[in-house]
Amino acid sequence: MLDSFFKLKEHGTSVKTEIIAGFTTFLTMGYIIFVNPDILAQAGIDRDAAFVATCLAAAIGTLLMGLIANYPIALAPGMGVNAFFTYTVVLGQGYTWQMALGAVFISGILFLILSVLPIREWIINAIPRSQKMAIAAGIGLFLAIIGLQNMSIVVDHPATLVTLGDLSQPPVLLSIFCFLMIVTLEIRKIPGAIIISIIATTLLGMALGIAEFKGIISAPPSLAPTFAQLDIAGAFNIGMTGIIIAFLFVHMFDTAGTLVTVANSAGLLDKKGNLPRLGRTLLADSTSMLAGSVVGTSPVTSYIESTAGVNAGGRTGLTAVVVALLFLASLFFAPLVSSIPSYATFPVLLFVATLMMKNITLIDWDDMTEYVPAVVTVVIMPLSFSIADGIGFGLITYAFLKLVSGKIDKSNVSVVVIAAIFVLKYAFLGTH
Repeated sequence: MLDSFFKLKEHGTSVKTEIIAGFTTFLTMGYIIFVNPDILAQAGIDRDAAFVATCLAAAIGTLLMGLIANYPIALAPGMGVNAFFTYTVVLGQGYTWQMALGAVFISGILFLILSVLPIREWIINAIPRSQKMAIAAGIGLFLAIIGLQNMSIVVDHPATLVTLGDLSQPPVLLSIFCFLMIVTLEIRKIPGAIIISIIATTLLGMALGIAEFKGIISAPPSLAPTFAQLDIAGAFNIGMTGIIIAFLFVHMFDTAGTLVTVANSAGLLDKKGNLPRLGRTLLADSTSMLAGSVVGTSPVTSYIESTAGVNAGGRTGLTAVVVALLFLASLFFAPLVSSIPSYATFPVLLFVATLMMKNITLIDWDDMTEYVPAVVTVVIMPLSFSIADGIGFGLITYAFLKLVSGKIDKSNVSVVVIAAIFVLKYAFLGTH
């Protein structure tokens, strides 16, 4: 039955190989069940409910990808957009987390509509490659400053805005230890490097008396505090337009890049380099984004960590189904997750930031009209604590420089239109 449904023989794989691949993918991305609740809790969301929402959203999205699209791609609440959700939308701009979930839902509806229309490729290709790379790198720096801040390595200062924290404090030292351990294990290509480092740091904290063991297994916590709590009407506030666009753009670019990368690693692209069943993959992705907002978490997206499972032999949706089942099984480990201190989870943000910063090398550094807007995007995003403002300022700069340099062409028209929308937003609505 499995072979018939997932076409295992046709893809040169087996049930055993797919199961191993599923476990491998889960080990590389399972850290999200520790990190995401910590981030969302700072937005005022109940941490236990956020844990359940994270597991359910990841399970639903990954299961849809496996069953509908038959790809070995796993999904979960995305890193970067979860930080944008908490630190920019809720804490920075003062919207409620219910309104933020409403914005996620609306952007999910827009992505679903675009997924079934033939203009989806046009939208994805509308943003220049240099800006796509800059957005990824900017999100990396955004995560880095949030991670360093929560690790207390960087603290506020009345004169210089930021300065170095007290590195003699045990939690700070443990967070540094966790980061270095993650990097060391990754260099040695040890599967589950992030999860191993988080648990090791927690155990060390317990030994030093600065972490509390709360158990391992229990019944899943209640989802009631977040289930169906999204405020869709409130999200139609005109000031949230930029937020919805940011959620949509980041999700769309992240999804497109991840799908192509993972599919290419698995040898699943066709002769023209296109991804078969693209409509199904985008449908699964957009539907999971909607489901995530309903259960109570930030946008759900495809994970680049899926390449780990592909490298282990995963070629079909059975790999994704295994990952989904592991996320569901994680629901029973709530006490273990609640035992993990923040100094063992926020170093993950700094590590993910280092991976995302690699994108900056792909920018065209020989063309000033390309790299200047890219630098603006990368700098504004972390310093304004806003992915949306980073995208806005970058596109405005890009359109302006292309116009004044006479390098504008048909491929840039859409960028000029989007930039004009951002100019109008800033002119009449300000940054909020």
